[in-house]
Amino acid sequence: MSVAPEPLDGSDCLRVVCAAAEMALTVPPGTSVLEAVRRAGLEVPAPCPDARCGDCETRVLEGEPDHRDGVLTREERAFGETMMICVSRARTPRLVLDL
Repeated sequence: MSVAPEPLDGSDCLRVVCAAAEMALTVPPGTSVLEAVRRAGLEVPAPCPDARCGDCETRVLEGEPDHRDGVLTREERAFGETMMICVSRARTPRLVLDL
């Protein structure tokens, strides 16, 4: 029986690999994945004012998202195929995203 990893606490950095761009980023606490990839020069949607538009939905290739959005259904969250990079983090120290 496998045990789900504990969510990273707010003090841990997150390693994000942008597969299509062939780029790896460190996302510090207090910074969204969306903000980090925009700073790195990738073209992703601007954050919306209420984190509920769904424009930043991104496919997850590896890792386990820690969903913090109000967009995905319970089933979509459990499947873990996509995440909203404007607000969500990770339950694993590394995510590989289709960016």
